[in-house]
Amino acid sequence: MQVVCLDMEGVLVPEIWIEFSKRTGIAEFSRTTRDEPDYDKLMKFRLKLLDSHGLKLPDIQSVIDGMGPLPGAREFLDDLRSRYQVFILSDTFYEFADPLMRQLGRPTLLCHRLEVATDGKVTNYRLRMPDQKRAAVNALRGLNFQVMAAGDSYNDTAMLGAAHAGFFIHAPATITAQFPQFPVTNSYRELTDAIDSAAARLREQA
Repeated sequence: MQVVCLDMEGVLVPEIWIEFSKRTGIAEFSRTTRDEPDYDKLMKFRLKLLDSHGLKLPDIQSVIDGMGPLPGAREFLDDLRSRYQVFILSDTFYEFADPLMRQLGRPTLLCHRLEVATDGKVTNYRLRMPDQKRAAVNALRGLNFQVMAAGDSYNDTAMLGAAHAGFFIHAPATITAQFPQFPVTNSYRELTDAIDSAAARLREQA
């Protein structure tokens, strides 16, 4: 049995925080996991920034409500799901993701949760578990699945390394250069071909 694990932001949908940065005009919100490998440091920075500007969860959700998947993402995902089981492993939050998951046909999503006060202020974030992307891939492998994975950021590299086959998609050169062991794809067509080739190779080895 074979499964595909995909990151969400930057792979299937635009980066939420970059869109929020554009909408608010606050450039600091554009910092993402493509820039900062330390997720806890990045989230504490975001929470402090939200607080200093008096921005709350509904402000972020209003931006997300106007977003949609990246061009071709739904078709890419539907094609994969016709042949593989697909999991979305993301460091986003359930409080953000619902409108985007609905537009993608509600694939299985594993992510985190925010802690939100009654007035909508985001007070903290709660990881579903530490290093959840790698843990999910290892759990699937432990269930005797062959796992292929794709992502675009620092926080995806553990997932790619744990999978039987890992690929970059839409990743900046600054990251791909640091992890040359992972093949680079630059379109959904390239990634689909890479996944199918890896799947065929893994089936032969099984």
